[in-house]
Amino acid sequence: MRELGVVQRGADIHTEPARGFDLPAERDEAERIVDELFAAIERIGQIHPFAKGMGIAAPQVGIARATAVVLPPEDAPAVILLNPRITEHSEETDEQYERCLSFFDVRGLVPRPSRITVEATTLVGETTTTVYERGLARLIHHEIDHLDGLLYAGRMRTGVERIPVEKHRQTG
Repeated sequence: MRELGVVQRGADIHTEPARGFDLPAERDEAERIVDELFAAIERIGQIHPFAKGMGIAAPQVGIARATAVVLPPEDAPAVILLNPRITEHSEETDEQYERCLSFFDVRGLVPRPSRITVEATTLVGETTTTVYERGLARLIHHEIDHLDGLLYAGRMRTGVERIPVEKHRQTG
């Protein structure tokens, strides 16, 4: 993934909260970064298919700004997140293996809420509130974590280790 322009674990940008946008004043900058994220998705998608959806946050391409793009599974429209923050989450959780473009060689078992409510900003400066459930909630929560300076390993239960991709494939 490094060869495709993805910043790898250990870089300081993964531990610092991303800077938000002043929208609509910074609309051009936000659009430019969103375009960069879509270009990264295109590059990565040519090498590795993502049947269950994928996402990428600006810090993963070296840009410390609060934006991410998520491609849901099954050809649903892309979700563009500007200044997102989770305002509510369900008590019900689901624990699934996750992967991350910033350390693609391992997987980790991560508990996440089954439903989240996300507040974000549009390019024209309006605030939107959207509820996401199940797999899409997991993808979006993962990307928002990147914007908050947190990698998924920080959400894993104590004592649970990441596993190599080869071993993960054997879990079915």
